[in-house]
Amino acid sequence: MQNNTIEMLGYLRRVVVDMGVEVSDDQYRLLATYYEFLMEYNQKMNLTRIVEPLDVAAKHFGDSLALLAQPCLISGSLIADVGTGAGFPGIPLAIMRSDIQVVLVDSLRKRTIFLAEAVELMGLRNVQVVWTRAEDMGRNRSYRQKFDVVLARAVAPLNVLVELCLPLLKIGGSFLAMKGPKADEEIIQAQVAIAKLGGAVVSSTVTPLPLVEENRTLISIKKIKPTIALYPRKAGTPERQPLL
Repeated sequence: MQNNTIEMLGYLRRVVVDMGVEVSDDQYRLLATYYEFLMEYNQKMNLTRIVEPLDVAAKHFGDSLALLAQPCLISGSLIADVGTGAGFPGIPLAIMRSDIQVVLVDSLRKRTIFLAEAVELMGLRNVQVVWTRAEDMGRNRSYRQKFDVVLARAVAPLNVLVELCLPLLKIGGSFLAMKGPKADEEIIQAQVAIAKLGGAVVSSTVTPLPLVEENRTLISIKKIKPTIALYPRKAGTPERQPLL
C-alpha cells in the first residue's frame, strides 16, 4: 500500500468516527483501491483537483458517506448519480451499501471509461455505468421515472439540476442535491422549476465536513407528481435557459 494511501486512510478513519459511520476492513480495502486507482488515472486525465490525502478523505469520501444517514436510501433502492464525474458520491455509497443498485451517469466518454475500469477493478456488482447526457436519459423510457433516489453533487445550479434529475424519479422518490454554503439562494431561485417539474422541497440541512473548515448543504426534494412530457428539454437547453 502506498504511503499516500496509508495517510488518506488515517484521515478517513477519523472522518468516519466523527460521522458515526462504521466501515469494515473489506470496505476500507475497496476505498483504498478506489483512491489509488483514481490518483493514478488522474495523472493522465483531469478527474479531480482534490488530491491531497486529507482533502480526499474529508471532501470526497466524507462528503459522500454523509448520505448514508438519509432515510430514503433503503435496501433495494435504485439510485442514479447524475454527473458523477470521478464517481462521487456513487462509488463510495455502492461500496458501503451492497444492498442498493447505483447507476453512474456522465456525459463524457473518457470519464465513463475510467468509471467502468474502477468498478471492474473493485468487483462492484451493484454498479452500472451509463454514458449519456441527463437530458437524453430523462426522455428515455428505460430510465424515465424509474429511480427511487437521484443524486447530484456540484453539477449545476439547482434550477438546472431539477430539470435534469426530477424526470428520472418515481413518484415518491427523492432527489438529493449536494451543495455549498449558498444553497438557500439556489432554492429560492429554483422554486418555480421545482413545482413545475413535480417536486417539493422537504429539507435543506447544513453540516460541517470533519477535519476541514467547510460546510455542505444537502437539499432533499420529493417527487410528488409526474413530470410533464415537455421536460427535460433537449440537451443543453436547461443550462442555457433555466426554468424561472
